[in-house]
Amino acid sequence: MAHPLFFLVVCLVLAPAAAAHDLQSNEEGYISLLLTNKGVDFAKDVLINKAVSTIIPLQLPDIEKSVKIPLIGKVHMILSNITIYSVNISSSYVETGNPGLVLVASGATASLSMKWAYSYSTWLIVISDSGDASVQVKGMEVGLTVAFKEQGGTLELSLLDCGCHVQDITIKLNGGASWLYQGIVDAFQGSIGSAVENAISKKIKEEIVKLDSLLQSLPKQIPIDHVAALNATFVDSPALSNSFIELEINGLFTATDDFAVPRNYDKGKKSSLFNNCPAKMIGISLHEDVFNTAGLVYLNAGCMHWIVDNSLNHSFLNTAAWKYVYPQLYLQYPNHDMSLNISATSSPAVKIAKNGINVTIYLDVTVNVLDDSKVIPVACISLGYLLVQEIYASCSPQILWNKIAGTLKLKSFTMSLKWSEIGNVHMDLLQPVIFALLETVFIPYVNLHLMRGFPLPLIHGFSLQNAEIHYTESKIMTCSNLLYA
Repeated sequence: MAHPLFFLVVCLVLAPAAAAHDLQSNEEGYISLLLTNKGVDFAKDVLINKAVSTIIPLQLPDIEKSVKIPLIGKVHMILSNITIYSVNISSSYVETGNPGLVLVASGATASLSMKWAYSYSTWLIVISDSGDASVQVKGMEVGLTVAFKEQGGTLELSLLDCGCHVQDITIKLNGGASWLYQGIVDAFQGSIGSAVENAISKKIKEEIVKLDSLLQSLPKQIPIDHVAALNATFVDSPALSNSFIELEINGLFTATDDFAVPRNYDKGKKSSLFNNCPAKMIGISLHEDVFNTAGLVYLNAGCMHWIVDNSLNHSFLNTAAWKYVYPQLYLQYPNHDMSLNISATSSPAVKIAKNGINVTIYLDVTVNVLDDSKVIPVACISLGYLLVQEIYASCSPQILWNKIAGTLKLKSFTMSLKWSEIGNVHMDLLQPVIFALLETVFIPYVNLHLMRGFPLPLIHGFSLQNAEIHYTESKIMTCSNLLYA
């Protein structure tokens, strides 16, 4: 089971750590994450429930004392197998800001079980007895303050302060004489309280050390597929205010073989896009260059090349359909099957505006004739076209769990003849053929891949609920509530 305090960081920071390489201090983040007060409260409740279920049962050290009991004399007492087996938190709160993040749980109660034993000597014999007891701790308050610092692209966690205070203890003995009850209460009440305080404080310190080590060992990239990965490097320390927690990660795509993506992107000014999210728990903002670097990586990997042939049973893949569009082609190769090689000549250019997303793509379409199993290139058509992308958040968990996906719709396109081996092509007559190619073959194929979705940096077990999409210049943002299962 994960360390309970791990959920404090991952809920309140919501991003993976570490980078593939060292970063300069002036590097910018292209994915921003913001947790609102509503989100912080949700994360805090998840943390507390997870922490309690993880640390229980908690074993305390044995306690021994020798006390004087009226009419009895000196009695040696020992409490053993002291175990906290349940904790209930009545109220809690989180404060964000300087010097760090403060988590306080107050009005807590705890139930303990233990064994007791005593012995004392008279001038004739040694008298002893043993039994069990239950303890109720009331008015317990637990608090800790942690700080986050970005260091070389990773996130370091340090514990600034922690403590536990017990207000009241009730002890119930099963068996034993009446004098024994008062003796144990007088002798051990304060010791039991101190043991509870020390054990919980020690546990917190141990978990913080483990958590800091765990943060350093997180994956350096978020894999997308066998071609691309997301650079998940922290570029600054988390920004903590009294109303939100915000951080930035690099967020640009890189090749899985460490292909060097150019870093001369202009991120632009910080926007007030997060103002759209106060009623939601979390906001995730993606700069358009996240998508632009994705296109560049896939282009360099040779993934933007497609062959369209008659296996798809398209009527326009026969020279008879080109009889009037490309007369010389039909005359030289009557009723021959055809294939089309579609290749992107540059990476898609993504522009995000207030009214949505526009994508400009430049393609070369090479027309081939299939003659006795030979592929004969006869013409090449250059296309430049503009598409509008409709973005859907992961509102449907059956399809898009924690992903942001999209579909493309053709807005307009231009074309020109790049070269021809067999006469001229009537471009005005060719336009409906190219339109059909784009609408029925190319765009559905691209949408099939786009609908697989882009993974948002969320922690396993958390999912988005009632997500909303907002646009501003150069950025898209999803504002959502969170579910935890």
